Amino acid sequence: MRTILTSLIIFSSILAFSQGKDNKAVALLDEVSKTAKSYKSIKVDFTYSMVNAKAKINEGKTGSLLVSGDKYKMSAAGQMVICDGKTIWTYIKESNEVQVNTLENKDDALTPSKLLTSYNTNYKSKMIKGDNPALESVELTPNTSKNFTKAILEIDKAKKQVKSFTLFDKSGNTFTYKIKTYLTDTAVTDADFTFDAKKFPGVEIIDMR
Repeated sequence: MRTILTSLIIFSSILAFSQGKDNKAVALLDEVSKTAKSYKSIKVDFTYSMVNAKAKINEGKTGSLLVSGDKYKMSAAGQMVICDGKTIWTYIKESNEVQVNTLENKDDALTPSKLLTSYNTNYKSKMIKGDNPALESVELTPNTSKNFTKAILEIDKAKKQVKSFTLFDKSGNTFTYKIKTYLTDTAVTDADFTFDAKKFPGVEIIDMR
């Protein structure tokens, strides 16, 4: 789960800082961001894989992400991360414990809420040729040294929604996320973005605030 969260945060950073000289790519990313921000909520189910041919690693998992403004809930690999915009709960099913932290409310704070909504500068973007005519592909590369070399986004041409993204890091790992379902404006309540200990009998609460 830590690997999934780390790569999601990296992807969030890419979305939070992606612009370049390719005007078509910049315009497309801006349109995707504008479309995503127009929804009251976004719910996606995704598949995740990490491949490293040299190390003979090929892992695959599934997960889900619910986003509403600065609030989110993500479940994957036996863990659940919930944020109400101020507090983050990380529940680990195997040990039946939840870690509680305070969200750092900085303008550059990177959260899964930025996964589908935010774009800016610091990364070069360019259109590249993809295999699926229904999708548009954008390659992103950092202007300065990062722990990844590039990322590729695939975007639904008609709906202007991210369908998949792939990260390539300097260790030879390739992280791929494919969105299987993308639902918008589903009904949500504040309870969806808080951790209810009553639903997890015997849970150990580790308050790290």
